[in-house]
Amino acid sequence: MSKTNTTLTPGNDRGLLGEQDVFLFKEGTHGRLADKLGAHAVNKDGRAGVQFALWAPNAAAVSVIGDFNGWNKSAHPLQARWDGSGIWEGFVAGVEHGACYKYHIVSNDGASRDGGYQVDKADPLAVCSELPPRTGSRIWNLDYEWCDADWMARRREVNALDAPISIYEVHLGSWRRVPEEGNRSLTYREIAPLLAEHVRTLGFTHVELLPVMEHPFYGSWGYQCTGFFAPSARYGTPQDFMYLIDFLHQAGIGVILDWVPSHFPNDEHGLAYFDGTHLYEHADPRQGFHPDWKSAIFNYGRNEVRSFLMSSALFWLDKYHVDGLRVDAVASMLYLDYGRKAGEWIPNRHGGRENLDAMQFLRTLNEAVYRDHPDTVTVAEESTAWPMVSRPTYMGGLGFGMKWNMGWMHDTLKYFQQDPVFRKYHHGQITFSIWYAFTENFLLPLSHDEVVHGKGALIGKMPGDEWQQFANLRLLYGYMWAHPGKKLLFMGGEIGQRREWQHEESLEWHVLQYPLHGGLQRWVGDLNRCYRAEPALHQQDFTGDGFAWVDFHDAEESIVSFLRQGRNPQDTLLVVCNCTPMPRSNYIVGVPRGGYWKEVLNSDAAIYGGSGSGNLGGVDAAPVAAQGHYHSLALNLPPLGVVYLKPSASA
Repeated sequence: MSKTNTTLTPGNDRGLLGEQDVFLFKEGTHGRLADKLGAHAVNKDGRAGVQFALWAPNAAAVSVIGDFNGWNKSAHPLQARWDGSGIWEGFVAGVEHGACYKYHIVSNDGASRDGGYQVDKADPLAVCSELPPRTGSRIWNLDYEWCDADWMARRREVNALDAPISIYEVHLGSWRRVPEEGNRSLTYREIAPLLAEHVRTLGFTHVELLPVMEHPFYGSWGYQCTGFFAPSARYGTPQDFMYLIDFLHQAGIGVILDWVPSHFPNDEHGLAYFDGTHLYEHADPRQGFHPDWKSAIFNYGRNEVRSFLMSSALFWLDKYHVDGLRVDAVASMLYLDYGRKAGEWIPNRHGGRENLDAMQFLRTLNEAVYRDHPDTVTVAEESTAWPMVSRPTYMGGLGFGMKWNMGWMHDTLKYFQQDPVFRKYHHGQITFSIWYAFTENFLLPLSHDEVVHGKGALIGKMPGDEWQQFANLRLLYGYMWAHPGKKLLFMGGEIGQRREWQHEESLEWHVLQYPLHGGLQRWVGDLNRCYRAEPALHQQDFTGDGFAWVDFHDAEESIVSFLRQGRNPQDTLLVVCNCTPMPRSNYIVGVPRGGYWKEVLNSDAAIYGGSGSGNLGGVDAAPVAAQGHYHSLALNLPPLGVVYLKPSASA
């Protein structure tokens, strides 16, 4: 329950839902169902208690069961509303904060048979759940005194598309554990200062949390969600989760939540077959069952389902002050044949494979988010070439703020996994992305998906001996941070963790005692600080005006060089990547200005674990034309290294 002082007046004795609420709910545009459905503390006729409301249109009977009535199915029946909305309501006096409850539902389909279809369901709108593996809902208020007013006042500029956005992706259950106490995970409150300090020290601007919404199977990492309005009780209460967000905000760190409107598990207490019908999902398995994840697919053509999902998204922005939502598996929502063979899917009304209902839902969702919270951001994990994902809906786009660049990720990792002697034959894998880099507002992800299921850790993907592996990984990060697009790195990547990510284990923090691991962490921190300090690296991420090749033809030497540009012509940065272990002396690179070019970053510096090869702090540009420029630099390129150079202010 969200408030503790609601009073039901005589004119409102049917519950918290008014006629307008029901209209919007049935229209598919209600975005605040958490304030109306579910369980809410109220005072009725001078009696304190809880008002319950549940959507179950095919139910013959619904009752509230809980520890306050001995889980008696006949003690507290709900009444169906008079308006045909399918909503059941009722007031139960004396129910206190923290009480556990479920709904006992008798389906119309089975009411006439002996016993019929009956099931106990958790509240779809519950804001708090029991600690798994228990599956009940809990009566809870969401009162909290926020201390992040300064952050909220300025987060528009932090989340702006021309701002530096560097995201640290985190799975709360395995970031750090307590081996002295049975290897348990940290709580929301325990992790807050540790995570804030780590993220702030390394210069990331945001954290992205793998789904924290309640989920019965821990091994799903939160992607098989049953509680779309409840943070997982594994790590504490709703207020504890608010404390974590509040603490990060006060440390100047934004919070993005992974949100999963694409599918849900078939656990009996959840949304599946909710009232004896396929209420939230399609009945036909060709539309309602996901073959890859063995889970149910939301019916986006049902107005009430769209209201439910939109309310979930806005709930986290409204109540928890989150700064953005990363929407999972958007491609699976957009394509009717996603993961299916011929004959296993149903075309749309035009005969195509596009899910027209999902398209409309995503557009409505993004319009609602940016209408009500214009200082936040939505990010699509969309893995295909679907056009205009991050373009406004009025232009025909889906309305997301950004889109994950999965093509860049796959090509780049394939390239860096090659032995350097063969990279010249795969040169296009690190140059091709620029051809489409500005068709969307791209975010470059090296996410959790790349370090699980036998793929190994990032450091293990790199070829060569130990020194070369770390040099390759520093080079990869240097190239990534200089490439147009915002950044995302999954936890463990910043320390060069060697073990594949295990959700039951802590990160390998002990490796920081070794120089190469510690050097990699320093490199990531310095990359983030440079990225944030240099407008050239972030102001024009989404326009071709912010990027220009110097030379992308040198496949033989496996070298690429390019310029990044801010809105001010003075904000220019040259980036040169040498993707072989051979150092290059007096390598000529054309530049647009004369004068002194300072070496801002060098991945081969000794403090990062490199060999110390470089340009002694900088190079004077000679009036010698090269690569279309009137001046050029004669550079010493370190082995498996990247250098950033910047013209001095007096040049």
